[in-house]
Amino acid sequence: MALLIAPNISRPESFHILGFPGLPLQYYAPVSALFFFIYLTTAAGNVFILAFVICQKSLQKPSYIVFCHLALNDLTFSTFTLPKIIAKYWFGDGDISFNACFTQMFMVHYLGSVMSFLLLVMALDRFIAVCVPLRYPVLITNNIISVLCGFAWFIPVPLMVTIVLHALTLSYCKYNTIAQCYCDHISLTNQGCGVNLREVQVTALCIAMLCLLLPLAFILFSYASIIVVILRMSSSSGRKKTLSTCTPQIFITCLFYLPRCFVYVASTVGFSFSLDIRILLILLYSLLPPALNPLIYCFKTRDIKLNLMRKLKMSRVAIEISIFAK
Repeated sequence: MALLIAPNISRPESFHILGFPGLPLQYYAPVSALFFFIYLTTAAGNVFILAFVICQKSLQKPSYIVFCHLALNDLTFSTFTLPKIIAKYWFGDGDISFNACFTQMFMVHYLGSVMSFLLLVMALDRFIAVCVPLRYPVLITNNIISVLCGFAWFIPVPLMVTIVLHALTLSYCKYNTIAQCYCDHISLTNQGCGVNLREVQVTALCIAMLCLLLPLAFILFSYASIIVVILRMSSSSGRKKTLSTCTPQIFITCLFYLPRCFVYVASTVGFSFSLDIRILLILLYSLLPPALNPLIYCFKTRDIKLNLMRKLKMSRVAIEISIFAK
């Protein structure tokens, strides 16, 4: 039942999260368990990274400060997206109120934009470290990197507020079904109608491209410059060491951008997906990176790996001493 808010503008009381439309009922429990496992893995991994870096003073360096911001972003994104879809398949509760749906849409696109700008900050850190290493201690300090990360969190706010307010000008007069596992702008505006529908969609697309492609352009430039510098090194050990310092950042950036670019390019060239496959692809590039990023931090970052191994050895020694003491 639609509630009339203003003349010619109607808003439903709630939307229904469709999830995977072709999923048989007997798979609801395994799917909800899988989503719950992904959420627990994401939460545990990112909370561990935050706590580990905060507690280890030796890790409180610019690169690891960026990792903390990325971990906080990943944790927040999963917290805003996964509980509702878990509730749908676990408890059969697929309805979400109008205001909650718009809040979720804002957070989904806001956090995605923040991630893009944080990856830009991370690329800038590596660019200066490799290309102008003598200036790195002056140009990149903990305070400077914290300010840059603060800008990464602040810049998307007015842009995403614009998207939300623009979408609120639409009437929502269709089926009130979100063909996705969470509320996003495309799924929401597909339920809208009005003479300005196309304008709302195009404006959101332009803002999304600004938030994604502008950082991506600098990221590509920075890593291309880094590769050129590495190839010019005469020492193979120097090349290997320098490349290893950039490997985690490259992995994290690829996890974020490559699946998105694949879906966009495939749609542009006319390769169509079924609704289930499209939803699965979006979930893969939305939810897997937050779960996998902590593993990349731990196993591909030398300082974190060494500190973690040292802690594990100390714990093992302490256990052995306590056993012998008994």
